[in-house]
Amino acid sequence: MLERNDLFYRGPANIEFIENNLAGGQSMQMYEKDEIHITGVGVSDLDRILDPKNPLNRVLVVAPPSFSVSYIGFNTNVPPFDDQKFRQALNHSINKELIASQVLSNLVVPAYGILPPGFPGYDEELEGLTFDPQKARKLLSESKYSGFLSNIPSDEPHYELAQELLSATQSSSRDQLPRIIISVPGTGGSVGLDLEVVVDMWERELGVIVDFQQVEWATFLKDLDKQTFQSFAGLGWEADYPDPQDFLDVLFHSDSDINHGAYSNPDADEILEKARTLKDPIERFQLYRQAEKLIVEDAAWVPMWYTGERYVLIKPNVNGYKLTPMIIPKLKEVYFSNN
Repeated sequence: MLERNDLFYRGPANIEFIENNLAGGQSMQMYEKDEIHITGVGVSDLDRILDPKNPLNRVLVVAPPSFSVSYIGFNTNVPPFDDQKFRQALNHSINKELIASQVLSNLVVPAYGILPPGFPGYDEELEGLTFDPQKARKLLSESKYSGFLSNIPSDEPHYELAQELLSATQSSSRDQLPRIIISVPGTGGSVGLDLEVVVDMWERELGVIVDFQQVEWATFLKDLDKQTFQSFAGLGWEADYPDPQDFLDVLFHSDSDINHGAYSNPDADEILEKARTLKDPIERFQLYRQAEKLIVEDAAWVPMWYTGERYVLIKPNVNGYKLTPMIIPKLKEVYFSNN
C-alpha cells in the first residue's frame, strides 16, 4: 500500500492511496470483476484480448519493452555449479529462440547478455552462449560432472556420441553426481512452462535431470539473501536507474549483497570498481562491456528473456498512468475520472 506524501517538494499526488497486489493469483479475473484497475496480459489470455470483437480490446495498451532481464541463477559455490564448464554446457543446450516463438508467443526476446536492448551500455556485438548442443555435450564431458551424459535417453539421436564422450572421461569424474534442485517462488501450480521446457532440454541434450522446489515468497526472498539455494529461477531484475552499474555491479560484484549466486571473478571486480569512479561515459561503458563479457562467458547465470512489447489493460476511468521502460511507475499524475 502506497500513501500520498502531502509534503512532497513537487506537490502531493492526486490519489491518496494506491494498492499493489504482490501476492500474485488470477489478476485477469480480478480485472474483469472490477477488483483491480490495471493488469498485464499474459500468454494464456493474449489471443482473446487481441480479438477486436472483445470489449477489453478497446482498453488494451501496448507498452514499450521494460529495461529488465529474467534468468536462472546458479550458486557457484555449490556442486555442480562450481564448475564453469558445467554451467556453460547448460547455457549452450537451451534453444531460446524455439521457446520464445512456440511457448511464449514471442512476448519475450531471448537474452544472451545481462543488459537489455536500448539500455545505456548495451553491447550489440555480445554473442553470448548461444544454442549449440554439440558444444554443450563436449563442455559437459570436460567438466567434473561428465557422468550426467550417461542419463541421455537411448532414443535420442546423439546418444551414441554422448556415450563416446563419456567413455573418454576418467571414471572419477562420473562419481558422486549431485542432485540438482531449482528453487522457485510459489506454493502450487506450474513453475512456468518455459522453465519446464528448459529442464526437458537439459535432460534430452545433456542427461542432466533437475527437480523443482517451490518456496513461499517471503521465505524464498530470505533464503535467496542467505545464498541457500543451489539454483533459483522465477525472478528477474529491472533497472532502478539507467546505468550499467545497476545491473553488473549490483548483481555480480563479489561483495554485493544482491549477488545471490555467490559469483566471484577478481578480474570482473577490478573492472567494475574502476568503472565506478570514471566520469567519461564512453570509457565507463567500454569497461562495463568488458565486465559483462567476462560474466557471460563465466556462465554466472542463464540469461533467459528480455521483455518484448507489453500488453496492459487499464480501466477507462484511470487517467495519467504512464508506462515507461523503468521499473518505478510514475504515479503522481494518476487520477480517476467520473466516467
